[in-house]
Amino acid sequence: MQLENSGQERIPARPDAVWAFITDPNKVGQCLPEVAAINVVDATHFEPTVRVAVGPVRGSFKLKVELQPNETTRHTDIRVSGGGFGSSIDLTAGADVVDAGDGSTTLNWKGVAEVRGPVAAVGGRVLEAQATKLITQTFANIRDKLST
Repeated sequence: MQLENSGQERIPARPDAVWAFITDPNKVGQCLPEVAAINVVDATHFEPTVRVAVGPVRGSFKLKVELQPNETTRHTDIRVSGGGFGSSIDLTAGADVVDAGDGSTTLNWKGVAEVRGPVAAVGGRVLEAQATKLITQTFANIRDKLST
């Protein structure tokens, strides 16, 4: 099953602070919802374990995340792969850091995920609702960390 999402998020911090945060695996990795553990491999790779609950399917996913930042354009691509309990996911996402002109930042983002296994069998509406919830929570966590 393929899922596509895109949107804009307003972050109440200057673009330099947002850029530094979202390209740091130690910081952005902690903003994933239901993160149980995180292993930072290097400056662009980390391996989180996250708890997943989609309908009746519950368990942990072990993921590999690669950040591909381009500081010149203030665009980063993110590649995620992994899975758990017989399911797998491959995600490609991107985000542009844009100065909103008032001391805050707009993140323009989009992503495409391919989900296979029991999680995909739960069905489109349930899976899309869960994806939206996880994305919303991730950005809320980023806003909270940058607001303190």
